[in-house]
Amino acid sequence: MNPVQFVLDVLSLGGAYALMALGLVIVYGILRLVNFAYGELIMVSGYTMFLVSGSGLPWLAMAGCGVIMAIAAGIATDYLAFRPVRAKSVTAVLITSFAFSTLLQNAALLFISPRPRAVPLPELFSRTVEFAGVITPVRNLITIAVAVIMLGVFSWLMRSTALGIAMRAAATNFRMARMMGIPANLIISAAFAISGLLAGAVAILWIGRIGTVVPGIGLQPLLIAFIATVIGGMRSLPGAVVGGFLLALIDTALNYTLPQDLLKFRDAFTFSLVILILLWRPEGIVRGPASGQRT
Repeated sequence: MNPVQFVLDVLSLGGAYALMALGLVIVYGILRLVNFAYGELIMVSGYTMFLVSGSGLPWLAMAGCGVIMAIAAGIATDYLAFRPVRAKSVTAVLITSFAFSTLLQNAALLFISPRPRAVPLPELFSRTVEFAGVITPVRNLITIAVAVIMLGVFSWLMRSTALGIAMRAAATNFRMARMMGIPANLIISAAFAISGLLAGAVAILWIGRIGTVVPGIGLQPLLIAFIATVIGGMRSLPGAVVGGFLLALIDTALNYTLPQDLLKFRDAFTFSLVILILLWRPEGIVRGPASGQRT
C-alpha cells in the first residue's frame, strides 16, 4: 500500500462524503428533520446535465445548469414537502419527504428512462497524472480541490455573513431566533438552497466517477451522508465534515486491507466499525448546539 496513494484516495473520497453530509445536516440543524429527498437533488442535477448535453453548450455551462436545477429542486422540496406540514408533526414531514423523493424518481422513470444514461464528461475526468510519485486519476485531484474550495467558502459564509450567523442562531435555538426577528421561512429556504448547491457539486463529482445517471442514483449518496452525519454528530456542521472524512478513511482502509474474497462484505465491516464508534460516542464525535427548538 503506497501511503501517498492512500492519502489521496482518502482526501478525494472524504471531500465528496463531507459535501454530501453537509448538504443533509444543514437542513437537519435547523428543522431537526432528515430530508430523505436529498439524494434526488443529485439525480435532478445529473439528469439536467444529460438533457442539456445535446444543446451544444460548453461542459461548464452544462454543469452550471445541473447545479442551478439542484438548487431549484432543493427550494421546491421545502415548499412542497416540508413547509405545508412542518407545523403538524414529525411523522407527517417524514412521509411527505419520502413521497417527494418517490415522486421525483418516478418522474425520471416515466419521462426519461429506467436505464442508465451517459452524461458527457470532459476528457480531463478520464486522464491520470503522476503526483508525488504515484499515478492518480485527475478527477481525484479535482474532487479534492472542489471540496477544499467549497468547504472554505461554506465556513466563511457561516462565520462572516449575516445569513450564516442567522442560520447558526436558528440551528442553536430556532424559537429564540424567531423571537429575535430572524425570518424563519427565509432561513429555512436558504438552508434548502445551500443543500441543493452542495448536492449539485456532489452530482458532478459523483457522476465524474461513474459516468452515468439512473433514477436511483441518489440512494447511495443519501446513505453515505446519513451515516457520516450520525458518526460526526447530527447537529454539528463541523461534525458532518469530520464524519465524512472518517467514513472515507474506513472505506479506503478496508479496500486496501481486506482480501479480495472479503471485499463484497466491505459494507458489513464498515457498519460494524460505525456501531463501535457510536457505542463510544452515541451523540457523534463532535457535539452540536446544546439546545434547539424546531417550532
